[in-house]
Amino acid sequence: MSEYSGILIYAQVTREDYIHTVFFELVDKAKELSKKLNGAEVNAVIFCRPGLTRTFTEAFQNKGVNKVYCFEDEKLANYSTDYYSKLLVDLVGVIKPEILLIGATNQGRDLAPRVSGALGTGLTADCIELDINEKGQLAATRPTFGGQLMATILCKTYPQMATVRPNVFKVNQQDCFVQTEIVSCPVNISYLKNNVEIVDFKKTIDTVINDLDSAEIIVAGGKGMKNEKGFELLKKFAGSIGATVAATRTAVEMGLAPQSIQVGQTGKTVKPRVYIACGISGAIQHTVGMSGSEHIIAINNDENAPIFDIADTGIVGDVFEILPAYLNYHG
Repeated sequence: MSEYSGILIYAQVTREDYIHTVFFELVDKAKELSKKLNGAEVNAVIFCRPGLTRTFTEAFQNKGVNKVYCFEDEKLANYSTDYYSKLLVDLVGVIKPEILLIGATNQGRDLAPRVSGALGTGLTADCIELDINEKGQLAATRPTFGGQLMATILCKTYPQMATVRPNVFKVNQQDCFVQTEIVSCPVNISYLKNNVEIVDFKKTIDTVINDLDSAEIIVAGGKGMKNEKGFELLKKFAGSIGATVAATRTAVEMGLAPQSIQVGQTGKTVKPRVYIACGISGAIQHTVGMSGSEHIIAINNDENAPIFDIADTGIVGDVFEILPAYLNYHG
């Protein structure tokens, strides 16, 4: 293991040519882990079109990233499983990081298993916590058995790999400036076949309206909203306070909401300023995706519902009386 050192983080570039926020969350967590690894370097790898890396230099410096390994080529302007995975595997073979972290975005969930498979190393997916144990190993925690338990997993091979859900870790707003070294890497992909070509990309209405990742206020509905009429009430209430609508897995399975707005173990992880849970019991499968909210308000007619255990404000009552009362008062 002595030949492996440092933490490497995948810096995902979005379609809008920004770095996905999960990268900055991972950098701050990696700097915490580094303290337990004798000050291991925190480095990044990025794939993008030519000239784009330099626009992020200041962000890398302010975050305290030691080195950035950049692969720039027109063929890398759009995500390619074949190109990205091959180049990342080659890079890991050269620099030998002790830990490789990737955000559990749609892209990251595609890339990470390809890389771990090619490297013959383990991968702990969809993590919600990372730590270094007494032996200096990465201890990655994720929900298991349908969210009923939390399992902390150790990787016996190197690099130790994990994907981490967006919005799990808070971003440190304080700068940690270093003089980041930008390392330009050769893009040797001419011999590779790109098996998937992106012809077009269109955002759905759900994606535009329900941007849960950046929502300040979220109103979520569960089984207690009962039917489509109940969810229409929820949407009306959310609209009146400028909130974004979310749902539990049960509500989605009942056909009351699309999967794109599902929060929880098999959905999104969110961290709004205010999270209003309406008719939600509070099963761990859901709370694992929203417990990091700054202020949680729960409305449920069962005073013993588990949601009240994590709520900052609890309202015991019928959601079909409370929401209309609010709308009528402010109507």
